[in-house]
Amino acid sequence: MNTTNENASLNERTIRVAIADDHPLLLAGIVHELGTQPDIQIVGSASSSTQLVELLTKHPVDVLISDYAMPGGSHGDGVTLFTYLNERFPDVGLIVLTMMGNADVIRSLLAQHINGILSKSDPLEYLSTALYAALAGKRYLSPGIEAVMYQHDIQGCGASRTRRLSPRELEVVRFFVSGLTISEIAARLGRSKQTVSTQKMSAMRKLGITRDVDLIKYGIKEHLTSQNAEAHTS
Repeated sequence: MNTTNENASLNERTIRVAIADDHPLLLAGIVHELGTQPDIQIVGSASSSTQLVELLTKHPVDVLISDYAMPGGSHGDGVTLFTYLNERFPDVGLIVLTMMGNADVIRSLLAQHINGILSKSDPLEYLSTALYAALAGKRYLSPGIEAVMYQHDIQGCGASRTRRLSPRELEVVRFFVSGLTISEIAARLGRSKQTVSTQKMSAMRKLGITRDVDLIKYGIKEHLTSQNAEAHTS
């Protein structure tokens, strides 16, 4: 376990973060990613649940970023550990990293008081978004996690994903779902085909969707057709 100097001066905007992961490379990547944020202080890191509980007991922490699978500690891992942490440290925001695409695992995490669930297959840049959501008492799900939710029809994704789209991306999606080709959308909106294609790909990335057929299914399910898209832009 590593800790920073507790005597370092903290201003009101400093976010105290602890990291729990038993993979050194991923841990280093997280530290590097968050280190670019001037208002974030890495309080310490742990590689087991035993070390983690000791860290949280000794040092004030605002948000914990923890791996889902971290065997070897005296407090277990996964849902068992997170339930214990929520009971003992209720004021600490919790963000979970997982490489599991199992729908049952996602469902079990959604049933917990967890502020963020991120897939390890997603870029680490989503960590900052999850962290600030945790501070605000909100929940953030990375695109990879929401893709699993959509694939298995798990409640909780739908409209929240649609709100991620910019107005221009939403325009492209609604016309595409309505049956227009990229060329037809470009002509309708007065944009180049390359611009429309880029906006469509960006929208799919934000929605956690990789195939056109799944984008169409999503659009139909969420009523993102050209005649009612205005309701989603408000």
